[in-house]
Amino acid sequence: MTQTLAPTLEAEQQRAVGPSRARRALRAVAIVSCVPYLSLKIAWIAGSRVGIPDNSSLLEHRASVAVANSVTVLMDAAVIVLALVLTRPWGLRVPAWLLALPAWVATGLLAPIMAGFPLQLAVDALGGTAQTPVGSDEPFLDAWVFGVVYTGFIVQGLTLGALFVLYARDRWGRLWEGRVWELPVGVIGAAQRAVAVAAAVLALLPLAAHLVWACGGTAGLDESHVADRNSGFYVMEALSAVFLALAVTGGLLLAFRRGRTLPVRLPLALAWVGSAALVCWAGWLSLAPLTDVGGSPTPLMNLAYAGQMMVGILVACLGVHFLAERSASRKRRTT
Repeated sequence: MTQTLAPTLEAEQQRAVGPSRARRALRAVAIVSCVPYLSLKIAWIAGSRVGIPDNSSLLEHRASVAVANSVTVLMDAAVIVLALVLTRPWGLRVPAWLLALPAWVATGLLAPIMAGFPLQLAVDALGGTAQTPVGSDEPFLDAWVFGVVYTGFIVQGLTLGALFVLYARDRWGRLWEGRVWELPVGVIGAAQRAVAVAAAVLALLPLAAHLVWACGGTAGLDESHVADRNSGFYVMEALSAVFLALAVTGGLLLAFRRGRTLPVRLPLALAWVGSAALVCWAGWLSLAPLTDVGGSPTPLMNLAYAGQMMVGILVACLGVHFLAERSASRKRRTT
């Protein structure tokens, strides 16, 4: 009986994850949305100056910028690979960690842009906290480049996110069924509660720093960040605080089973998005100065970035442990 059911279940999963019309459309849009960014990056690596003003600091550090561009080309090309994995039947045979890790990284890099760019446009349109940077006579890139690139990122995030949710629902949907109050006591123990509390404590310093910077404070900022503050800076600082709150909330809900009537998928989603944004975005900001373009972070900035990454890693570990325990408990019940 078990032998006859297994092929049937696998066939149903393959049909569900197969290239249906909706998934083919999402895959096509995701791949096409990579073209503008990849084209610009490849052109810059080849020596083109399209979109780069004459006085841009990018022209002063050609070697380091070329290396950074090569890395980002590979990262954006990974979106195309992910789109194929998530929409082909053979994608179900990919080991879970090999798919989840790049999807988590993509979430962490794209989520702040997806939230931040529209908010920045709205703030600029309302004439709110926008401030003209001191170095505005020597722009980093032409204004149209940001519109093209960030619009592409938003489309990538929406389409890739939709494909991943559909794929994860078909392959692992049973792991987040039900509500928080239904979780068995043994799934999350004292060690996980200690990890969640540690993450909340570690979040205090970066949370305070980002709130101060979002409100206009300059304590701990380097000279280049102080000089170049504009609406985008304030929006991203506020969002950094938001992602810290999301990650900590998701971790605490899972560890202490608060919000007992909430669906399990909600704290898992908070932990997934929050931890990914913290680790990947803080890691990216920490590595950016290696290109000799973005200034030198102060000790407080480095502490804030390191704190974010530690919080994100702890919350991500909570989520992984939760899913592993729930998968094991379901296997035990079926045997």
